[in-house]
Amino acid sequence: MTDPRHDDTTTGPEGADAPLHRRGIKSYVLRAGRMTQAQTRGLEEVWPRLGLSLADRRQDLDALFGREAPRVLEVGFGMGASLIEQAERHPDTDFIGIEVHAPGVGKLLDEADKRGLTNLRVYREDALAVLEQCLPEASLDTLQLFFPDPWPKKKHHKRRIVQYAFVELVRTRLKPGGTLHMATDWEAYAEWMAEVMDAAPGFANTAGPETAPYVPRPEFRPLTKFEARGEKLGHGVWDLIFKRVD
Repeated sequence: MTDPRHDDTTTGPEGADAPLHRRGIKSYVLRAGRMTQAQTRGLEEVWPRLGLSLADRRQDLDALFGREAPRVLEVGFGMGASLIEQAERHPDTDFIGIEVHAPGVGKLLDEADKRGLTNLRVYREDALAVLEQCLPEASLDTLQLFFPDPWPKKKHHKRRIVQYAFVELVRTRLKPGGTLHMATDWEAYAEWMAEVMDAAPGFANTAGPETAPYVPRPEFRPLTKFEARGEKLGHGVWDLIFKRVD
């Protein structure tokens, strides 16, 4: 396995001194997809109220949500079922979701509107750009990264979002004591995540010695249909939760 601390996404002319989102290497691929009526409604009718963009620049989150509250950011929420469930279950917490795929964004917005959720906002942008340009330092209680694309081929490892520079950027956006919670159903990617985090300063693993480097699946993380189907097939899932300690 390539040492993630020396991955070429953090070196070279578009490397350590360049903003992460301008490295020219994406951790995702935009896929064309047919939009349902509900998804289209979400993008057209609900987006003006709950949607955010890079053009909004650095956010004042208290002003954005109209209150002081714990803040959770989820990167890559897919079709949004997990994020909707969390926002509905925890009305005293504010949630921000980032997803680049239009059908997922549209579905989440449509559901949020139907359920009357006011504690949720959405970006349809590159997550690295949002973290760098829009979210203040020490503004998040939790960053969630659930089932990111594992890019399993070795030649594609540089596309994995979990890289040393990404983790350092996340650390600056978390409050002291805030947590980075990752989950994957690819064991090799789980091992990669653990290696990156072990090398990253300013974090402590919350796992106990009996399960380290992983934690048992937390009850507060919703079980997705994708994950439930995988469990029936005997697929494993690995959760990692690291706390900012500096």
